[in-house]
Amino acid sequence: MGKFFQTKPYETPFRLFSPEHLAALAVIALAAILLFVFRKRIRRSAPWRNGLRYLLAALLLLAEISYQAWLIYSGKWSLRSSLPLELSDLSALLAILLLINGNRYLFSFLYFAGIGSSLQALLTPDLSSYAFPHFLFIEFFTAHGGMILACLLMIAVEHYRPSFRSLWTTFLIVTAYGAGIFFLDRLTDANYLYLVNRPKTSSVMDFLGPQPWHLLSLEALMLLEFVLLYVPFAMIERGDREADGRQAKTVKRKFHRREKI
Repeated sequence: MGKFFQTKPYETPFRLFSPEHLAALAVIALAAILLFVFRKRIRRSAPWRNGLRYLLAALLLLAEISYQAWLIYSGKWSLRSSLPLELSDLSALLAILLLINGNRYLFSFLYFAGIGSSLQALLTPDLSSYAFPHFLFIEFFTAHGGMILACLLMIAVEHYRPSFRSLWTTFLIVTAYGAGIFFLDRLTDANYLYLVNRPKTSSVMDFLGPQPWHLLSLEALMLLEFVLLYVPFAMIERGDREADGRQAKTVKRKFHRREKI
């Protein structure tokens, strides 16, 4: 237990795409697949629907509270680095509200901003020297994976769908939020959203060019990520329109046949 909560970094640092990292990603992916496989059964059972929503909300809340408690206990809490202002951390907290009140506008924002930022965090975690089985490793993947599962639950079970308009609305909101955080970073010598300095570990920001021009590349990457996230729903909408068109033609043909008779 002491090693699980220890404040000193492990001698063996976290390694990107190590067996432990891949296993954590696999668990999250498996949970997402099971949500869709059993979506009809969950949808028909109110206890299952509500139980899963509140269970995910409780896990996300517990993850954030325990993380803040560990920072305070270890003496690492700082106003410049410990507030939940990272987009993925903020999204995890907002996902709790989504799971409780089911707000569709909040879902649309979290689908793009939350899943986009959480996917990046999961693929390139900034865990430094706290590898598995440290508490920070478990908390990190629980919070970010839970946020993604919250959105997928609303899609699979509650039939929520993001719109193309919400893509642009989210893009503008995140851009405005990033601008505010940038000035906060400058005023407080912080590095929230990694707008001042790059992460110490490998990340996609390594390929975005020199500072401060990397911020423009980051905006373009964010927009591309949002568009890619919307592609599955664009295909579904196109299929629905084609199906409606075929149905309308069938009804029209039947109507003309009746007129001839």
